[in-house]
Amino acid sequence: MATSQFWQRVSETLSPSSEMNSGGAAEIALRGTRGGIRVWMTMDALTVLLAAVLATLYEFHTGPLTGAKDFWHGTLIQGRPVGILLALFCGFTLALLMISRRLNLYEPMRLTSILLEQRFSLQACFTSGLLLTGTLYLLKAEDISRGVVLVTLGLVTIGLSLRRLCYRLLLYRRFECGMGMRNVLIVGTGVEAHALRKHLDSIRHLGYTFKGFIELNGVQPRAAKSDVVGTLESLFQQTRKQFVDEIFFTAPCERGMVQEVLEQARTHSVDLRLVPDMFDGLAWNSPIEYIGQFPTIPLHCGQTPEFSLLIKRVLDVAFSALVLLLLMPLLLVIALAIKLDSHGPVFYSSERIGKKGRVFGCLKFRTMVSDADERLPQLLHRNERDGVLFKIANDPRITRVGRWLRKYSLDELPQFINVLRGEMSVVGPRPPLAGEVRKYDLSHLRRLDVMPGVTGLWQVQGRQDPSFDSYVSLDVTYIENWSIWLDLLIVLRTVGVVFSGTGT
Repeated sequence: MATSQFWQRVSETLSPSSEMNSGGAAEIALRGTRGGIRVWMTMDALTVLLAAVLATLYEFHTGPLTGAKDFWHGTLIQGRPVGILLALFCGFTLALLMISRRLNLYEPMRLTSILLEQRFSLQACFTSGLLLTGTLYLLKAEDISRGVVLVTLGLVTIGLSLRRLCYRLLLYRRFECGMGMRNVLIVGTGVEAHALRKHLDSIRHLGYTFKGFIELNGVQPRAAKSDVVGTLESLFQQTRKQFVDEIFFTAPCERGMVQEVLEQARTHSVDLRLVPDMFDGLAWNSPIEYIGQFPTIPLHCGQTPEFSLLIKRVLDVAFSALVLLLLMPLLLVIALAIKLDSHGPVFYSSERIGKKGRVFGCLKFRTMVSDADERLPQLLHRNERDGVLFKIANDPRITRVGRWLRKYSLDELPQFINVLRGEMSVVGPRPPLAGEVRKYDLSHLRRLDVMPGVTGLWQVQGRQDPSFDSYVSLDVTYIENWSIWLDLLIVLRTVGVVFSGTGT
């Protein structure tokens, strides 16, 4: 399908490498990849800076403005030894980051326990603190306040430990709600496969959801047939159907077969892990990563733009909260108008399919009569859209107020509540109905790799196009070329579409 002039204009600003894939950990578990490591190292450095500022203010019993003046006159003008202290703190920060990296504190959090992470965090602070105090002793810098140094070290230790603990508890909370989980398939049906499955199911905080066993040809399964979802030939069809993030190989097979799976895993951006001692020589020099107490060898780990996704989530929350706050009077007026116009509730919650097939209640202002769903079968023959979608002009179920709300897309304002809940994003593919997803081809499931949006490329460009292929093509184009700048362009374009009143 040819893209429109709008897409041709914005495509020049896109980076082909900025792909948003299905990594479940990218929503919040940002550690372990290149971008995530940079984020956590930056946060650690900022923690040291904040601790040093607080320690200085506490030691000299001064306020922020007075302290800034004293720093300017004492350090930059009169040349007091505060400059040496700053240099030492920079060295302390560098040492802390290097030791933390060495102790794997920037690796995925689910690979370690709380106690082990806290112990390593204390060890990193203690070791880098010894280096700092040892350097002070060797320099014999008597003019440098020991109180500032000790209070800084204490605040850094407490700050890093508390921050990591709060982050982990937040992550566990999300896992309990079924958010941010990583779907896995296990290749093999033997004892090792069952042991791994039991291990993943028993340790919830690992953040894994078992989706099924993959049976190897010629190997008799020891698993129940209901747990076997396919064979090695259909492995990557199952990864698409099950929205799989990782594949675990637990059964020995030919080296060439595993290498072929590895190449396909890279193509499909799916992580691949092996159980050690079963593939001798295949992963020499590969690190051992423990999934709980289970050793694995990571052969492929997909890359996701973690920092950009973090910014996207922050912008989603900030923008949604601002919209709901500023439009609160309008929302109340709309609610009152709906109540006065027709019988029924103000809001309508429709079951929609979100990221990785997660079902959620998509909120809207009610624009139809209360028994609209029951009357749908009588109108199916009038459908004006092809394929999966359903749309008819002058739908008799739409109320008078509802028609006006739809014209200016005001019925979708409550979806910003879904954004705050973490079920939707401001920009993304339209959330489909379960009935629509059941009619999808395998390639259409690509739309569910990302969070659905209140608005999107299809809403601003192809809203009047009845073609389902056009609908899917625009969503896939958005996913494969996603960037923060594209989101901003779509939001700006949405404002124009809303005021033009092209909704139906």
